[in-house]
Formats: sequence, C-alpha cells, structure tokens
Amino acid sequence: MRELGEFALIDRINAGREQAAHVLLGPGDDAALVAAPDGRFVVSTDMLVEGRHFRLDWSSPVDIGRKAIAQNAADVVAMGARPTAFVVALGCPADTPAAVVEAITDGMWIEANRAGGSIAGGDLVRSEQLVVSVTAFGDLGGQAAITRSGAVVGDIVAVAGELGWSGAGLAVLTGDSDFTDPAYAYALAAHRVPQPPYAAVIDAFGTHTPTALTDVSDGLLADLGHLAAASHVAIDVHSAALTDPELSALATLLDADAAQWILAGGEDHAFAGTWSAEAALPAGWRPIGAVTAGSGVTVDGMAPTGDTGWESFRGVDDTPTDDER
Repeated sequence: MRELGEFALIDRINAGREQAAHVLLGPGDDAALVAAPDGRFVVSTDMLVEGRHFRLDWSSPVDIGRKAIAQNAADVVAMGARPTAFVVALGCPADTPAAVVEAITDGMWIEANRAGGSIAGGDLVRSEQLVVSVTAFGDLGGQAAITRSGAVVGDIVAVAGELGWSGAGLAVLTGDSDFTDPAYAYALAAHRVPQPPYAAVIDAFGTHTPTALTDVSDGLLADLGHLAAASHVAIDVHSAALTDPELSALATLLDADAAQWILAGGEDHAFAGTWSAEAALPAGWRPIGAVTAGSGVTVDGMAPTGDTGWESFRGVDDTPTDDER
C-alpha cells in the first residue's frame, strides 16, 4: 500500500464495477448519489476489526469482504427493506499488500450483488490494524418498516436460515482438530462467510409480513431477548424444533454442546420473526416457539443456562467482574 498509494488503489478496485440501479452516482466525486424512491432510507452500520472479528490466518480476504457486507445487508433486510447501496471505510497498515485490499473489495462486491446492491463509495486510510467499516442503505418500497416491537402474545416464533454452524466453525478453529471430517469444512465455511437467507424475507414482503423481525447476529437467545424486550412480551423457544443431527454429530466429535451453538453461538445471520397464529409461514421459515405473556426468553419453559450470546466488550475468555455478575 505504501508503494501503490491510496488513489491508485481506489482507481484499481473501482475499475469495471457496475452499480446497482439505486446508485445514481458511484465513486469518483465528493459523495455518492443514491435514490430514495419512497423518500426514506433504512440505514445500518457495522465494523470489523482484525483480531476481534476476523483473523487473516483463519479467513481469506475475500471471505472478510463478504462477511463485512453480509452482516450489514442482513440488518437492512431485517427492517423489511431491500439493500440498495453500501459505503465502505477501510483502514490498513502501510505494509498491507495491495492484493489483500483488492481481494477484500472483491468479496464485498460478491456479497453486495448477492444482496441486490452495490458499493457506492467509501474511504481508504492508513491505520495500525486492518479495519473494515460498512454503512448499508435499503429501500422499503413504500411499506412500513418491520421492527422488533410488533410481537404480540399468541404469535408464532419462526426462523429462516441455519443456526449454530458459525459457532461450530469457531470451535473448530479454536480447538485441536485435524479438519478431516466433512462437517468441519461446512462449519468453517459458515463461520467465515455468513449466508443470510435474504430471499426468505424479501420474497415475502407485502404477502407474509411478520409482526416483528430481527437478524440473528449476537445469538438466538440474545436477539430474541432484544425482540421480546422491545415488544414487551416473553418468548418460549421449543428445543425440539432446533435439533440438527449433523451439528450434533460434529459437537460429539469436538466434545461440545450443539444446543449452546444453536442458542448462543452468534454470527449465523439467520432471521428470526414472529407471525400471527392465523398467518401461514412463508417459504424458507420454520416455527421454533411462541410469544407469551411476561418478559424474557425461556427454553421449554425454563430460564436458559450458560451464555446467551455475544457481547462486544466481553471477550470469549473474559471473566466478568463482581460488578458485572
């Protein structure tokens, strides 16, 4: 990067890119110009920090780029919007190979296209470590936003996408494994590159609208907890609806608990929502529980034990202080 320079790399990573329809003016001017067809934007931002959210010895630069976009696109879709544009700020040390930045950018474009948007612009700066910050924009298409606060007692709780496999991938990476079982590769891929099932939500817009919706990023229990708190209800998860024989088999190989991966693993970027009991669930969704009176989240009627999900200011091996307990 020191030899190539900022502007030469910006020209290189933008060459030949085709912008999505909502991006009226992409990179090359002081700012991008993005359409807002119904007068509103859904906007979300998130950040990946090397050593905290990814490691270059665990994930390829393309994987990192895809993950950075996926976690933002999933937040936009979870609000009931279609992703339209992304702006990216990337910081890296001066000795970072330009090929690494180019590959991260390639990964971003792959996932942005999969989500239905494109990279409209951003910034490139020198920093002490690799940092990727993404802001995502989405179009509601004239519909009301779908928030976490609409669940009512009697609703069905359902999920779209896989749960627990990203946590399993992290366990493989941090454990003492020879990576020979085919399930290892599947778990590693799930951790490195989340696969939010965008279409399961987007295809249902206007015909199967959930009462509340969230992206499962911090862990199923944690994110359902946010939804329950916003809606002033309780949620009971049915563990039998979450069983995954292949994940359980992998957990046995690793001497781990598959249920903990499913309930609290995080970074699956599945979607969890609530529907009226009279409504038919759209394609790609499966029921996993019910909305009840009260507060908090239970599993089979019992308070969960162990971790409930990711917390940004507490690491995997951090021990809570007396004040935090």
